[in-house]
Amino acid sequence: MIRDTETLNALLDVVRRYVRDRLVPLEAKVAEDDAIPDEVISEMREMGLFGLTIPEEYGGLGLTMEEEILVAMELGRTSPAFRSLIGTNNGIGSAGIVFDGTEAQKQKYLPKYASGELIGSFCLTEPDVGSDSAAVKTSAIRDGDSYILNGTKRFITNAPRAGTFTVMARTNPDIKGAKGVSAFIVEAGSEGLSLGPNDKKMGQAGSYTSDVVFENVRVPAENLIGGVEGKGFYTAMKVLDRGRLHISSVSVGIAERLIDDALRFSIEREQFGKPICEHQLIQAMLSDSKAEAYAGKAMVLDAARKRDEGQMTSTEAACCKLFCTEMVGRVADKAVQIHGGAGYISEYAVERFYRDVRLFRLYEGTTQIQQIVIARNMVKELNA
Repeated sequence: MIRDTETLNALLDVVRRYVRDRLVPLEAKVAEDDAIPDEVISEMREMGLFGLTIPEEYGGLGLTMEEEILVAMELGRTSPAFRSLIGTNNGIGSAGIVFDGTEAQKQKYLPKYASGELIGSFCLTEPDVGSDSAAVKTSAIRDGDSYILNGTKRFITNAPRAGTFTVMARTNPDIKGAKGVSAFIVEAGSEGLSLGPNDKKMGQAGSYTSDVVFENVRVPAENLIGGVEGKGFYTAMKVLDRGRLHISSVSVGIAERLIDDALRFSIEREQFGKPICEHQLIQAMLSDSKAEAYAGKAMVLDAARKRDEGQMTSTEAACCKLFCTEMVGRVADKAVQIHGGAGYISEYAVERFYRDVRLFRLYEGTTQIQQIVIARNMVKELNA
């Protein structure tokens, strides 16, 4: 739901120009250095990009879902590392507190996320726990006015930069499923908290993930999100529902960037005496990519509007995540094919994006998990 079209268009124009004029020229450097320049991080803070979704009363812009989707599509037109830097503050790293935190928790942490003073991170996945997220093994045992956390979290986005971690841990070992899991805010630097080395990934250079290890980490009871045990898994699912729409919109933005790069290359590249864009098989790949990206955009905008209207959109979010992340993989493959041998060379951005987008089909619920979510919801709705 767009609240003020003029204001939103001004924001989109600022983000669009920043992506085009500032971030795109830095893509190769970020990939080579595996780092985002400090000055860019400072610029993003000054622009308010860390607080896009934080409610206005806590210092953010408070974007609606539809507004967030449109901004994310613009951010998708450059290296995913830039979006990843601010993504956890606008999504999984803060959403648990936004949705279910106490007022004291919101007052303490949300303004710092909004300003970029703190980077938030989300700790759910474990070495033996991925898609079966209700099977969390990290423990949180009550000890007076604190909890003692033990366990290891894996593949945690922005962990090396994080100032806080939203941690899913089992507070009741007698309950094996979702109802035994609670959510905690754990501050970086807590005694007993350590990080593994940065993961060496297939793509997305410049964005960091690592293990987060908890060894008798004492966390104040006031940092139990919402102040109620046994609600952490449900908080996590709400966080992921919103995050799936965000990742879907980023996928659409990247697909649009890849199509633009492939189209420009096909106009400039000549074979058999004419630009390759005039060859029908090249046209087929371009047109299929365009149609798929358009379908993904329509899906995400529809789901975002329904969410803003207060409708339940778990099924729609899963549909978007499934389609859009698979779609951008197909578009990336076609973009490489259109570039021919040049598409396999790192001089061209499509080679990097081809590797970068593979992750989207894995995190925040694999494609197969989305299929399960959709099917289960279909059965529930029929039997309701």
